[in-house]
Amino acid sequence: MAALIEIEGLTKRFGAFTAVDGVSLTVARGEVLGFLGPNGAGKSTTMRMLAGFVRPNAGRARICGHDVQEDGVAARRNLGYLPEGAPLYPEMTVLAFLRFIACIRGYSGGEVAERVADAIRLTTLEGVRLQPIETLSKGFKRRVGLAQALLHDPPVLVLDEPTDGLDPNQKHEVRTLIARLAPDKAIIISTHILEEVEAVCTRAVIIASGRVVADATPKELAARDPSGRLEEVFRAITQPSGRKIEQLAA
Repeated sequence: MAALIEIEGLTKRFGAFTAVDGVSLTVARGEVLGFLGPNGAGKSTTMRMLAGFVRPNAGRARICGHDVQEDGVAARRNLGYLPEGAPLYPEMTVLAFLRFIACIRGYSGGEVAERVADAIRLTTLEGVRLQPIETLSKGFKRRVGLAQALLHDPPVLVLDEPTDGLDPNQKHEVRTLIARLAPDKAIIISTHILEEVEAVCTRAVIIASGRVVADATPKELAARDPSGRLEEVFRAITQPSGRKIEQLAA
């Protein structure tokens, strides 16, 4: 099956510091890839390069065959992106903000109302749709960010910590939604919640010090440790030193 997300040798340096070092991976339709790593590993920077918000020093990324740097508008038409701390207009109501996003996406007339209604329904925002965004809890703000990413029904979703700030019931709702969307989309989820990876991801990629150090299904990764726990494997692989790294990352 053709990959909808293609990343080849992405590298990003900030001065003398290399944040992302030659990351390569592909994601096909129907795959939900859990992108894991400790703080500062390069997850968010990789996702920003994929989304076209950060220009790489080397390498390339394609979304649905469109090069993110050379054909950025076409690439972003096919992308729903939820960044870390998604930028929202705090003075707008949820409804006004999503209408604004729909118009930016090129919808007009009845299409705007239809797209906004679908996004609100999918993310369970009916009860707060008339509230200013600045009055919402962190969890509801996160759901508004998710709603704007889903609004145009893109084939590719890149979600940076999509359940951050959500209560347990809300996390369950978002995971259920991702599972329901997954068959028709290629999805990357950056998360530090390993339970989430086991619940919704078909594949897990672990990045440490800007490099991919493991790529397998969650079950295959967990089996690399005698405990059978993904948490133990993640800890061993991402520690800066230790006997287990070469064994588990193999």
